[in-house]
Amino acid sequence: MIRLHVEAALADGATIQASEAQAHYLGTVMRQAIGNPIRLFNGRDGEWTGRIAELTRGKAAFAVETRLRAQSADADLWLMFAILKRDTTDLLVQKATELGVGSLLPVFTEHTNAGRINLDRLRAIAIEAAEQSERLTVPTVQPARQLHHGLAGWPPERTLFAALARADAQPLAAATAPAGLLIGPEGGFGPRDHTALDRCRFIRPVTLGPRILRAETAAIVGLALLQAPRGD
Repeated sequence: MIRLHVEAALADGATIQASEAQAHYLGTVMRQAIGNPIRLFNGRDGEWTGRIAELTRGKAAFAVETRLRAQSADADLWLMFAILKRDTTDLLVQKATELGVGSLLPVFTEHTNAGRINLDRLRAIAIEAAEQSERLTVPTVQPARQLHHGLAGWPPERTLFAALARADAQPLAAATAPAGLLIGPEGGFGPRDHTALDRCRFIRPVTLGPRILRAETAAIVGLALLQAPRGD
């Protein structure tokens, strides 16, 4: 059954409008028809079954029927990551969403090759990944900032585990409180980056093991390690 994220409130008997993109997806890509079942979630009201109540060119609506799951909280885990090449950044956002990250914070570092990111594109990728992975929420994707600005805005009570290659640091273990993971760029952090990191008391340097991992691989491994006992 097709599963879609919507912004509107979900309740028994409600009728809500689809976006133009969703109408195109349902009618043109998936060849759906009025009356076909659908699953809906909005990050607030749990997951609901419904049916396609209207479907024309560029327009669709859903009739909400029954709640399948009550809303539940995800792991309180954030990911700050150095922006990579476009396809790799897309993959990182997709996998981080599948792994339950609550907030994605892209940053520019000394060795960042990309000059900008398409925030709307990344948010669309996060929504699609949440739909496919059966999450009840979609992570927030923050605007890209310089690393030192991102660190300046980080809540000091939230530990930020910084994955550092070739560092004499403790292995990353499961987090028992709200936390974050910092993944650097290909080639690692530069001298100015390390200076910014050293100034932050909430940062805890960690290692992901003896191998040098690609940035996207490091993010996947780190997120899995941080929440493994929870099963999130």
